[in-house]
Amino acid sequence: QVQLVESGGGLVQAGDSLRLSCAASGGTLSSYSMGWFRQAPGKEREFVAAISRSGGRTDYADAVKGRFTISRDNAKNTVDLQMNSLKPEDTAVYSCAASPRIGFTFRTTAAYGYWGQGTQVTATS
Repeated sequence: QVQLVESGGGLVQAGDSLRLSCAASGGTLSSYSMGWFRQAPGKEREFVAAISRSGGRTDYADAVKGRFTISRDNAKNTVDLQMNSLKPEDTAVYSCAASPRIGFTFRTTAAYGYWGQGTQVTATS
């Protein structure tokens, strides 16, 4: 069973960048499609980005397309989310998730069986 731990969150000003990292243990990350989700206070968890097992396919929510980049290093068992041009509306707890399903990328939380504890990202105006 894979365990996921996120890092890299913090408090930044609008326009700044942050890089989140998700480290996996207890399993081989290349066996999973990976995703990043976020949840703001009082809101539902929402899809941010996803990447296929090989890293050859990616998918992004419209709200972050062009600003965020998801990547993975299967040799290091890590998945990163580079976030540029952050906006106050990007403020949320960001969580990485692993999906054992056959396929490329997934946008629904139900597709993911393993979740990290989350890391807080706050962008102030």
